[in-house]
Amino acid sequence: MTVMGQLEQKIAVITGADSGIGRGIALQFASEGASVVINYAHARDKAEAVQQAIEQKHGKAIILQANVGDCQQATGLIEQAVQQFGRIDILVNNAGMEIHSPFVDVTEEQFDRVLSIDLKGAFFCAQAAAREMIKQKTPGRIINTSSVHEDLAMPKNAPYCCAKGGMRMLMRTIALELAPYQITVNNIAPGAIHTPIDADVEADPEKMAALLKEIPLRRMGQPEEIGKLAVYLASDAAAYVTGSTYVIDGGLMINTGGL
Repeated sequence: MTVMGQLEQKIAVITGADSGIGRGIALQFASEGASVVINYAHARDKAEAVQQAIEQKHGKAIILQANVGDCQQATGLIEQAVQQFGRIDILVNNAGMEIHSPFVDVTEEQFDRVLSIDLKGAFFCAQAAAREMIKQKTPGRIINTSSVHEDLAMPKNAPYCCAKGGMRMLMRTIALELAPYQITVNNIAPGAIHTPIDADVEADPEKMAALLKEIPLRRMGQPEEIGKLAVYLASDAAAYVTGSTYVIDGGLMINTGGL
C-alpha cells in the first residue's frame, strides 16, 4: 500500500530555498509529496543541487530566480509559479539576510538592503500569493521564516531585528484579513541553526562555546528540524492554526528572558 505524504498534490513556493533553512524546508516538503518551486537570488548551482536531491528521491521541483527585495520580481516569482503549475497552495517566505554593524554606523544602504529582502520581500510575495489563493477559492498556507529576534533584541543587528519585528506584525495582521478565505498565516522563529549564516560563529570556538552556553539543549538546530515544523504548518493538520509564531530554538528564548 502506498502511503500518501502530508502535502501530496500541493504546490509550494519557497523563497531562498537554495541553502540553509530554505533548503531544509524544500527537502522536507518534497518528501511529503509537494511540488516545490526553489527560488534563489544568486546561487543557481546551489539551487540545482537542491533540485537534484529532490529528484533523486522521485520528487518534483523547478527552479525560479528572483530577488524578492524587488517588488516586481517578488510578484513575478508567484506569477511564474502559477504559470508552471496552475496554482499555488503554500508560500514560505524564507529569503533573508543580515548585516552586523553598531547602530550608530548603519548606513541607509545597509538598512534598505536588509529591510527590502527580509520584510518587503515577504510582504509582496505574500500579497501576490494571497491574491492567487483567493482566486482559487481553496485553503492556502503562508509561512514566514522569522527569527527569535522578532522578540529578542540583538545588539549590532538593528535592521534585522526591525525586519523580523515587522514580520511578526505583518503575519498577525494579514492572518486576520485572510482568515475569511481559509488562508492561514504563521511564523517560524528559529534560534541558532546550523546554516551558512552562522558559519562565522561555528568557526570561532570561543563564540560557539558562548552560544551553546545560552541554549539549554546545548546544540544548534538543524535545517530539517525547521522543515518538519514547516510541514506541519503547511498540512491539513494545522488548518485551525493561524496568527501564531512558533519558536524553535532549543530553549534559548526562555534562558535569555526573551519570552
